[in-house]
Amino acid sequence: MSNHAPALALGDVQREVLAALSRSQVASHREVQRAQVLLMASEGLANEWIARVVGVNPGTVRAWRARFAQDGLVKFGAVRAGRGRKPVIPEAKIAEIVWLTQNTRPAAETHWSVRSMAARVGVSPAQVQRIWAARGLKPHLVKTFKPSNDPNFDEKLIDVCGLYLNPPENAIVLCMDEKTSIQALDRTQPSLPMVKGRGETMTHDYKRNGTTTLFAALEVATGKVLGTCVPKHRHNEFLDFLKTLEKEVPKGLEIHLIIDNYATHKHANVKAWLQKHPRFHLHFTPTSSSWLNLVERWFRDLTEKALRRGVFHSVPDLIEKIEDYIRANNENPKPLIWTATAESILEKVNRGRVALQATKQN
Repeated sequence: MSNHAPALALGDVQREVLAALSRSQVASHREVQRAQVLLMASEGLANEWIARVVGVNPGTVRAWRARFAQDGLVKFGAVRAGRGRKPVIPEAKIAEIVWLTQNTRPAAETHWSVRSMAARVGVSPAQVQRIWAARGLKPHLVKTFKPSNDPNFDEKLIDVCGLYLNPPENAIVLCMDEKTSIQALDRTQPSLPMVKGRGETMTHDYKRNGTTTLFAALEVATGKVLGTCVPKHRHNEFLDFLKTLEKEVPKGLEIHLIIDNYATHKHANVKAWLQKHPRFHLHFTPTSSSWLNLVERWFRDLTEKALRRGVFHSVPDLIEKIEDYIRANNENPKPLIWTATAESILEKVNRGRVALQATKQN
C-alpha cells in the first residue's frame, strides 16, 4: 500500500477524547470523521486506506494530520478562514428581506408569503423560509391583542386573581357568564361515518332551527358547572339564575361571583335583589378582559366538544345536548387551575401599552 506515513503520536487524554468523538451521535459529521481519521492515523495506516474507509479525500487526511501535529486538539471543530460553505445570499439581500417583511406588505395583500417575497427579491422560496425561520419571523400568523381601557383595570385584575390564587374561607368562588345565541344547526344531508382512510364528513351548509342562551357558573375549586338554558338574556333571566345559585349553594357559604360588565348584571332590580342577599359578592372583570373569566375556557370546551360538529333538529334537542354535556362534566369534574399572578399579567399588559403607544406615535 502506497502513501505510508509515520504513526501519529497521541497522548492518552487525546486518544480518549478522539475515541469519544468518533462514536458521538450528537457531534457534527465532519468532527466524527476527523476523529476517526486521526485514530486510524495513530495506528500507522496509509492515508489512502484511511480516506477510503472514512469517505474523504486523501488530501483531507493529510491536511487533518498536519493540523493536528501543529495544533493538537485546540480549535478541533473550528473551520479555518476562507474554508467551508460560502453564503449563497449576500448579507445585504438578507437585510432587505428582513426589512421588507417587517415594514411593508405586498400589493393588494395583507401579508407576505415565502413565494411572494421570493418573487419580490429574486431568491428561492426555500431561502426566504430559512431566513424567516432563523429570525423567528412568521408573517402568516396573527394574534388578537387589545389592552383594556378600563380605568380600574389594575384593581379589578388584582381582585379576581386574588380570588383564584387565595380564595376566601367559608366561601365558594364561581365564574359566571352567558353564552348567547347558541344556534341549533341541522345539516341539509346526513353525515357520513368515519371509515379507514377517510374521516367523518358533513355538509358545509345547514339549516337554522333557532337559538338558546346558556347561563353557566363554574365552581373554581372543583370544576363543576351549574347551567341553565333560557330563550333570552335579560336582567330577569339573570335574576332567575341568581335565585338558582341561592338555592343550590349550601347555606353558610359566602358566594363570590366573577362576572363581566354587561349592563344586565348592573340593572337596578339586580342591585335591589343583591342588597337583600348579602352573601353574594360580585367581582367584575375589567372591560375587554373576558380571558380573565375561567368559565370562558369551559365555554370553549363546550363548543369544541359538543356544539361545533353537532346536529340539532330543534332548540329542545340543542338544550338536551348541552345539559348532557354539563352532567358528564359534573360526573368527572376537572378544575381549571389559575397560576398567573396579577404582577406578571400587569407586566405583560404594560409592555403592550408601551408598544401600542409607540405605534401610535409613529
